[in-house]
Amino acid sequence: MKVAKFGGSSLASSEALKKVKEIVEADTERRVIVVSAPGKRFSDDNKVTDLLYICHAHIKYKVKYDDIWNDIASRYIEMDRECGLSGSIEKELEKVRESFSKKTSVDEIVSRGEYLNAKIIAEYLGFDFVDSAEWLHFNADGTVDFDSTYESLRELYTVHKKMVIPGFYGSLPDGRIHTFTRGGSDITGSIAAAALGASMYENWTDVNGILMADPKIVDNPRPIKRVTFAELRDLSYMGAEVLHPEAVFPVREAGIPLYIKNTGDMNSEGTLIQESFPDETFDANSKFITGITGKKHYSIITVTKNRITEDLSFHRRILEIIEGYSLLVEHTFQSADCIAFMISSEQLSGCLYNLVSDIQKKCGADNVDVTEGVSLVALVGRKMAAPSGVSGRILSALGSHRINVRTIEYGSDEINIIIGVADEHFKEAIRVLYDSFAEE
Repeated sequence: MKVAKFGGSSLASSEALKKVKEIVEADTERRVIVVSAPGKRFSDDNKVTDLLYICHAHIKYKVKYDDIWNDIASRYIEMDRECGLSGSIEKELEKVRESFSKKTSVDEIVSRGEYLNAKIIAEYLGFDFVDSAEWLHFNADGTVDFDSTYESLRELYTVHKKMVIPGFYGSLPDGRIHTFTRGGSDITGSIAAAALGASMYENWTDVNGILMADPKIVDNPRPIKRVTFAELRDLSYMGAEVLHPEAVFPVREAGIPLYIKNTGDMNSEGTLIQESFPDETFDANSKFITGITGKKHYSIITVTKNRITEDLSFHRRILEIIEGYSLLVEHTFQSADCIAFMISSEQLSGCLYNLVSDIQKKCGADNVDVTEGVSLVALVGRKMAAPSGVSGRILSALGSHRINVRTIEYGSDEINIIIGVADEHFKEAIRVLYDSFAEE
């Protein structure tokens, strides 16, 4: 049995739904379908979830939202009619509209996009509709109660052998609706796959799998055919827009492969993600880069003090100060008499000068320097440790294009190298590294 999740761009119109039906019917093992709310049909269109957020704001401030609701309702009614369905969605829309009030939580309002879409798609596929509020249980603190969730879905599956599940939301212990963060339908699909012991979790979207680089930076980057869960985590953490980061854990722990496929081209190879690929061989001359990504706008705070390594509590005191400002340290670097911290410039906005002052006063630093405008570029690859001289080849490629490297860090798990460059060299650095290594 396979669990297949379809994103908003794959469910935006009746034409899109016809492709989804073709995909589902092409493989009888696709018996659990997880759906997002309808996405954009064209560039200037609105996602249904965005419109529902606007509805909530209007309700909160007692502003009429009839036009917005009518736009939402017309989307579903149009899909229902063009797919030749019964028209029952109109009654569902009425019930949802009547349930909205100033007391209705934002989570409940925005979750109705997935709820209504799942109703339509269940009827269209001839599957049973199963409300995620019935089985996806959150604890009071908003974390998932996995034991209860898994048990509930397994019980439902004994009754509903073919089901459509709305993504993105579940229920709190008191019955109230609670949602994941945006993109959370990916998590719903992963949890469903893990709960039911699926043979595969398919995530259907609008691209031919994960790309080796951002297509906004690199022209026509190659798709990644195979990637490990560890590599995927690094790519996602360093800025690659792949799928919701939390969607990896349930299937990874259950040992279930994840496949990212293109709804618009169901026969494309896509990207297969699993723990490892034992059949691979490592050739020193082969491509060692799986993907290249990065994030801009960081600052490096360099703290200098003589004989810093002899002060056993120095690191702790600085980190406690940084923690007091709720700042996340991305990377640290140390030499004999100084230690440096890389922190997002956005986080430092409004507190940088107070932070520097606190470090000087409380740690007795000789000097604190701040370097702004730094970007991080990450090269990720499970073959990174196999060939020799990788760092030298990377530095040589960047140096030949006069790109100065501010920092370089080799990941302890040997699947990434993270390089710091000036913000103005960010895109060029990614293009140079892609041309130098991704196309080998």
